[in-house]
Parts: sequence; structure tokens; C-alpha cells
Amino acid sequence: MEKWVQAYERYLSEDRSVSGNTRLGYSRDLRHFSDAMEAQGLKTPQDLQPFHIQAYLNRLRQEGKSAATLARRLVSVRGLCKFGIIERYIDRDPTLQLEIPKPERKAPRVLTLAEVEKLLDAPEASTPQGLRDKAMLELLYGTGLRVSELMALDVADVHLEMGFLQCSAGSGRERIVPVGGASVHWLREYLKQARPVLAKNERSGSILFPNHLGTRMTRQGFWKIVKKYASESGISSELTPHSLRHSFAVHLLDNGADVRAVQEMLGHASPQTTQKYEPSVRSKVKEVYDRTHPRARS
Repeated sequence: MEKWVQAYERYLSEDRSVSGNTRLGYSRDLRHFSDAMEAQGLKTPQDLQPFHIQAYLNRLRQEGKSAATLARRLVSVRGLCKFGIIERYIDRDPTLQLEIPKPERKAPRVLTLAEVEKLLDAPEASTPQGLRDKAMLELLYGTGLRVSELMALDVADVHLEMGFLQCSAGSGRERIVPVGGASVHWLREYLKQARPVLAKNERSGSILFPNHLGTRMTRQGFWKIVKKYASESGISSELTPHSLRHSFAVHLLDNGADVRAVQEMLGHASPQTTQKYEPSVRSKVKEVYDRTHPRARS
């Protein structure tokens, strides 16, 4: 086993030019795997069978390793076995029938209504930058846009009189997103008072939300803005740029919105993607039932 692993490491380094960190990761996984196989009594690569690998994965699971770790280890072993067939260390791939463990779905971080109010109130709307930030945060929560979609918006994409905006989803498909209430108000104020100041040179072009240089803001730049206001609002570090999008979806479902309608607004290709937001809604329904139904408590 050791010679096989060493030959694969040389292959990754010399023939595939795999980066140092990636190569170290493979090496660490495969040496752990090799030790485990020897502990199971394997003497040659030809002795390796699917049940040996399955037993290895089961042991990792018993040790409390995450599904992501199990998936990574199996991917490393699959790479070793593919190389083993090419170089005739083994005659057949023992990993073919093994499924890569699916990582557990983490529930998205969802802000409470009180946290949303604090975050949206944090920007100082009396300055051009503050008014821009206020409009961006209001629009993100008010529409459920992806951060990349928000950054890509041009002035011509926003139709406030008709109450909608146009944006391109990750797949490049254009979609129509309804805009109303506070989002419309703050966008109007921003376009009237702040954007003429911030769009200070020809580089700004038609960009809806230019940065301090007058160019299009990046996701990283926007994330810094979110972190700043989250810190000022006393919101935990678990916040991500997508937290407002997640909160938009859950708050709609909380208030009785149809999953299909939310799917359309979020630009999800499949309703299954939208349904990840439903567990928190179901748990709230149970809380309401327990609190209000006369026969819920014995």
C-alpha cells in the first residue's frame, strides 16, 4: 500500500502539477487510509475490496467525522484507485459502487425581525455613502436578490414606477423581481441625492451602486459593508452576505407565502432548493399550535 500511495503522490506532483496544499491534503488522507487498510490485514493493493473501504468509512462515521470529511476521504481514495488501474496496481476499481456521502444541509442563518430592523437602521442616511448602503440593504432584504445580482444592477434595470427590477440569475437567465415599500422609497432617495455624488467619473457609467472609486462594487466590498453594520448593530459574527436573502425567504414563508411564489422571487430553478427554508417555518407553526390550541397541553 505504501509504494502505491508514494507513486500516486509523485504522479500528482510531477504529472498533474497539483498545488502544494492540495497535494498535502491528498497525502494526509491517503496515508490515513493506507494505515487503516494495513490494520484490516491488507498486504497488497490487489487485496483491496469495496467492503474494506466501506468499513473504513463506517469507522470514520463512528468517530464522529462529518459527511464532508467522509466525502473528501472517498474522493481521495477514488483518485488513488483510478491511478492504480492505469499503473496496474489493481485490476478493478473497488470504489465504483460506493456513494459519496452527502454533506448535512446546514440551516441558513436567519435574522429575526428585530435584527433586520437594527441592520437596516444602521447606515447614516444623511451621507451619500450611508444613503447608498441603506438603499442596498433595503433592496437586498426587500427582494431576496443574490449579492452578485445586487452588484450587477444598472440604473436601467430598476423600474420604480412599475414596481419591479430586472436582474440576471447565476445561470444568465433574466428574471423580473417585484420591488415595493421601503425599497422603492430608499432607492428613490438614493438616485436623487446620493448616486449623482458617487457616480463621479466616466467609469461609473450606468452602475446602480458604484463604490468610492466610482466603479462597480465587488462582493467582497459589499461584505465589508455588511460586517461593519452588523458589528454596529450588535449582530453575531454568523451573519453572511446571504443572510438577508435567507431572512427574506423565511419571513415570507412565515407569513403564509406559497413556496412556488417564493421560488420564483428567489430565482430558484427547483422548488427543492426553496424548501430548505421550510424547517424553521414548520418549527414556528408547532410553537404556535402548542401555545394556542386548547388541547395542545395535557
